[in-house]
Amino acid sequence: MNNLFRPRRSMLYVPGCNRRYLKKAESLRVDSVILDLGDPILIEAKEQSRQNVVEFVQNGNYGKRELIIRVNDFDSPWGKDDIEAIAKLSVDAILFPNIESRADVLLAINELDNAGGGNIPIMVMIESPLAVLHAEEIASSSDRIACMILATSDLISQLNARSTQERIALTASLSIVILAARAYKRSVVDGIHNNLTDANAFEYACRMGRDMGFDGKSLVHPDQLPYSNDAYTPKMTEVDLAREIIKALAEANASGRGTVVVNDRFIEHHHANAAKRLLMLHDMITEIENE
Repeated sequence: MNNLFRPRRSMLYVPGCNRRYLKKAESLRVDSVILDLGDPILIEAKEQSRQNVVEFVQNGNYGKRELIIRVNDFDSPWGKDDIEAIAKLSVDAILFPNIESRADVLLAINELDNAGGGNIPIMVMIESPLAVLHAEEIASSSDRIACMILATSDLISQLNARSTQERIALTASLSIVILAARAYKRSVVDGIHNNLTDANAFEYACRMGRDMGFDGKSLVHPDQLPYSNDAYTPKMTEVDLAREIIKALAEANASGRGTVVVNDRFIEHHHANAAKRLLMLHDMITEIENE
């Protein structure tokens, strides 16, 4: 865990070209809002999208939601202009697409710093086989990285694979990125589910991602929010158990024992650390939802 730790149960992409969507996101029950200038925006709408995003960020109506801007690739006609326009805005992170190496991370940070955004954390998109294979290199490249976000739709296409409910084609890639993120204490968020009408499959993907170790899921539609938030919110039974674990192990340690049994489970120090993280997450979520 690092100082960039926070709830990221749901991260909603909001197209910068649509002012109605930008406005609606100000009131949605979402942990993170990604104001999107990237690939989904038509070429003829790129400049207006940038202007819209700058305006809405400056209005400052997103409350305690984490506010992120996804920029275009640097090798596109818009990437560097995006950075120049947003580097001095009050946002929580800049999301860089198509990151495949340590060099890509350092280039992104350098461009952001040169534009005056030296205090802004970054997020990186993992969307290609090469990025997955370089996940450790990417995760270790800078402590400015707040989160690694999978672009699973892109990855499926580049793998020449098929989308299934069990996500068999993605399991290895998801695990590799999770391992890299956790090794360097980065947050890691699952990719989108682009079938907007299959709620059962989306809920399955959320719970699968949670069980694998993701912090949350990126989304493309507000209707998906309740499922993602529910899957990644610690249940009260988990919260109560976490408190019991911390208390029981502390009492065991005070009496000279290094372990303890709680609810028939053998508990050690690492279980208490995980319990403390869960309680911190629970407290942060409670604060967000009470806003």
